[in-house]
Amino acid sequence: MLRLFFIFFRIGLFSIGGGYAMIPLIQQDLVGAGYMTLTQVTDLVAISQMTPGPIAVNAATFAGMHTAGVAGAVVATLGVVLPCALISVVVARFFFSRMDSALVQGALYGMRPVVVSLIAGAMLTFAASSLLMPGGGLEAGAAVIFAGVFTLALVKETSPAVLFLLSALAGLAFYAP
Repeated sequence: MLRLFFIFFRIGLFSIGGGYAMIPLIQQDLVGAGYMTLTQVTDLVAISQMTPGPIAVNAATFAGMHTAGVAGAVVATLGVVLPCALISVVVARFFFSRMDSALVQGALYGMRPVVVSLIAGAMLTFAASSLLMPGGGLEAGAAVIFAGVFTLALVKETSPAVLFLLSALAGLAFYAP
């Protein structure tokens, strides 16, 4: 249980850029420790996204529950939230008193590409896990769902809740017996 706390403490500590920036760390730590498979992490991210609340807290709670039940959910959630809360207090005091500084603005602009690259890397890994069959071929149903959802999200700016509902219905149509 202590190991689970420290895994999520580390994830919370190094997830600079928001909840999506933690996805590569969750993947690396939970799959690396043998707590979850890549497919389970992909499902975890999907479930975390479609439930209310911050993705980081949801992901920690769900992963902890999967790993060690209710106690694991509490421990993982505390682990991921504690460093964020402590660091936020310190950083807020520093940055809010210096937001007009060219050095602060330069540092913030410099950090944005890192966040985007971490999210893009996680996206490519999850795309491969979701769209490719184990032998390497394209999973047709998943590709159709992806294309439809991507189009609705990009062109129509459809609500994420609607996208999840449509995806679930499409998944039932493609994969339910």
